[in-house]
Amino acid sequence: MQYRQQALSTMQSPEELDLPVRFARPQGQFVLLVTVVVMTAACFWAVTGSVSSTIDAPGILTHAQGSYVLQSPVAGQVTGVFAKEGQSLAANAPLLKVRTAQGDRTVRAIAAGRLTSLAATIGAVVATGSNVASVERTGGDGDPLMVMLYVPGDRAASVPVGAPVDLAVQSVPADRYGVLRGTVASVGRTAQTPQQIAAFLGDGQLAEQFARDGRPVGVAVRLDRTPGTRSGYRWSSADGPPYAVDSMTLATGTVHLADRRPIDWLLP
Repeated sequence: MQYRQQALSTMQSPEELDLPVRFARPQGQFVLLVTVVVMTAACFWAVTGSVSSTIDAPGILTHAQGSYVLQSPVAGQVTGVFAKEGQSLAANAPLLKVRTAQGDRTVRAIAAGRLTSLAATIGAVVATGSNVASVERTGGDGDPLMVMLYVPGDRAASVPVGAPVDLAVQSVPADRYGVLRGTVASVGRTAQTPQQIAAFLGDGQLAEQFARDGRPVGVAVRLDRTPGTRSGYRWSSADGPPYAVDSMTLATGTVHLADRRPIDWLLP
């Protein structure tokens, strides 16, 4: 008898076709609509949008020829100093007079440039081969500045020649005068040791600073020039700072890499 009642109940409405079907509540329909809209927007952005990426790296304003460290060819006591820091020197210009056992000797500049640092002073005793000065090579007063950035070695390969660069210069308040504009001119092929960096900059301490997190790759940045600013270079502000910027000034560069579509990041 019990089985008969169950069979009759099943035959009466095996699929419960006599009951109304409820597809979704109003709240569920709203959630579904929002999900569809979000997915549609995401797909559209993935196909037509772009993702900008940047690389930040420390650097320094300098000239393309770099610098050199002047070493004393003799040992003795400094009795005369003929130049001061910031002064332009001609090739073979006298820099120091050193009294030796064989008489007074003159230490001269190797190549023309600007005296960026002077380690020897009157009365100091120097040894043969000791560093007495750093001279930045220049091609004259009109020689344009450039910026050498030191990009981490594992990221340098993604920096293309021609990429735009924004440069925050240490001596220029960025919130007031903006950032300096430039373009990547060249990317080094190999990572540099502190000794190689020091040979170019003429400063061992700066070399250690730039190589502190590992051996970097040198990226040369050509500055955009314009006659409309006091410095002669283009800034993000209309006029830039009301003074010229000097070489051997530290800067931080932001290299803008080529935009990539989001779908390129998602696809293998």
